[in-house]
Amino acid sequence: MYDIVVIGGGPAGLTASLYAARAGKSVMMLESNAFGGQIATAPRVENFPSVMEISGAALADKMFQQAVSHGVNFDMGCGKVTKTDEGFVVVTEYSRYECRAVVLATGVAHKTLNVEGEQKLAGKGVCYCAVCDGAFYKDKPVCVVGDGNSAAQYALYLAEICSQVTLVTMFDKLFCDKELEQKLLSTEKIEWIQGARVTEIVGDDKVQGLVCRDDDGAVTYLDCDAVFVAIGQEPRNGDFADLVQLDANGYIAAGEDCQTSCDGVFAAGDCRTKSVRQCATAVGDGAIAGFYAARFADRAIPTDCENRK
Repeated sequence: MYDIVVIGGGPAGLTASLYAARAGKSVMMLESNAFGGQIATAPRVENFPSVMEISGAALADKMFQQAVSHGVNFDMGCGKVTKTDEGFVVVTEYSRYECRAVVLATGVAHKTLNVEGEQKLAGKGVCYCAVCDGAFYKDKPVCVVGDGNSAAQYALYLAEICSQVTLVTMFDKLFCDKELEQKLLSTEKIEWIQGARVTEIVGDDKVQGLVCRDDDGAVTYLDCDAVFVAIGQEPRNGDFADLVQLDANGYIAAGEDCQTSCDGVFAAGDCRTKSVRQCATAVGDGAIAGFYAARFADRAIPTDCENRK
């Protein structure tokens, strides 16, 4: 039996695992995709304390190596959690783990545009990660859809690789950090189309362009070889709906102490109810969740998932 199973290997899960391991607890960390989470796909990270600038992939690797160096075990898969008299059982696609406490750090998934052509051309020019796929479109024109930090970062990153970057936003303003906005507006290779809604992504076997419509109904066709979608994320907590309380949007209800409605289950990072979702806040959550999960594991008493709902 492990003291703690951490589900999710992003900044929150990695930090929770590190803190729990440093508290002397046996830890299994599970990740269904790639360790590092969404931060691993960020072209640049410039707002993480003590680091002037680093790629998201490099930062994620440092976090992972640090956790492993302190004895954190890891495996692939996403776990279904069940309460038992002794604690919890986490069953993945490949394995089964018993533990005394659980940290849920499942993060969020990319939202899609839900327009014609998007699903058909996913992986054929429709992309959700500039770092992963940007190099495939070197010296080619691309579009970025979105108005937040991720969209701005994608546009700036792709401007260094591609021949032209067109940023398409639904409104006439950006909702990213001012520093990113200033960089974006001063980059000649980036064209900004404001107040437009994407209605179709065009192409047979690969992306050839996209169609957008403004508030007056005018239609614009943009030639491009790829469309990078950066319009936000959504939680993936459905597997835990019978274990912990979720809010109306599907996020795990948990306060600043990261305690969920189920004693012994903690939620950290973007998957929980919170107003700010950044790498630094995920790390903060992970530290808190790891600390309290370790304290709960020390208690080693039966859990009650019902009395806190």
